[in-house]
This record gives sequence, structure tokens and C-alpha cells, in this order.
Amino acid sequence: MMRLVLAGLAATLFSASIGAAACREDVVQLRGDWGQAQFRVELADDPAERQQGLMFRKSMPRGSGMLFVYENERAVGFWMRNTYIALDMIFADGAGVVQHVHHNAVPLDETVIPGGDAIQHVLEVNAGLAEGLGIVPGSQLRHPAIDQARAAWVCD
Repeated sequence: MMRLVLAGLAATLFSASIGAAACREDVVQLRGDWGQAQFRVELADDPAERQQGLMFRKSMPRGSGMLFVYENERAVGFWMRNTYIALDMIFADGAGVVQHVHHNAVPLDETVIPGGDAIQHVLEVNAGLAEGLGIVPGSQLRHPAIDQARAAWVCD
């Protein structure tokens, strides 16, 4: 039953026009062997925004997320201090290729969640969505913040 619910949710996140959609600052697109999906995102692309993240929020719409963007690839670790929403964290390199997915980060847990050594983009979405959609390492992100000269999936 839960699988059917997640499949229905996945279908609502898919877009037949993803392949032709232009990149937008407020949307991140993903693709892989599992299919395609997109999320409406807020950007956290400076130190203050990245530090604040999704702290103190009580909810987030299912088709939404936050995209953390760093100036270059680096080792990153996240925690859930003052974060009340259970999250999946999708860690991608400078080309937008997913390197690691952390499922079901526990609200308010201050244990550091390592993302990897060469991470430049981190997408946070509601817990359960990454697994429900099938997002795994090797999946690709598309967003204008990804250096298009390096992007695995370039903007149109």
C-alpha cells in the first residue's frame, strides 16, 4: 500500500515536459534510470543562507526543497539542529551527479551527516521522496547554478 502511495506521489512530481523545460532558479530537475522528477526549490547559495537552511520550519510542501550551492567542490557535512522536518539529503558534485543520498534525517538530531569529499550541491527534500522516486548515486541534477561547462545534464 505504501509503495502505491509513493508511486502516486512520484507520478505527481514527474513532468512530461522536463526534457524540454528551460532551467529556472526556482526549480531543480533530476533524472536517472528511475525516470525524471522536479522540485520547486529555494536557493541557499551564500554562507548565511546555508547556515540557516530549513531551520525552525514546521513543514514543507511535498514537491518543494532547498538547494544548497557551494562555490566549489568540498567535503560537506550536515546536521539537523533546529530542523523540525524529516529530510532526505541528496549530495551532488560540481557536474550535478549524485554521489550520496542520506535517507530520513532525524529532526533535531545534531549528529553530523557526511555527504562526501567532492560535493558542490545538496538538495534537501521531504523524507521518503528520494527512496520513493528511486534517486540514487549516479542520478543527475539540472539547475542553472551548476556550471554548465561541467554539467552532466545541461540547461537548454
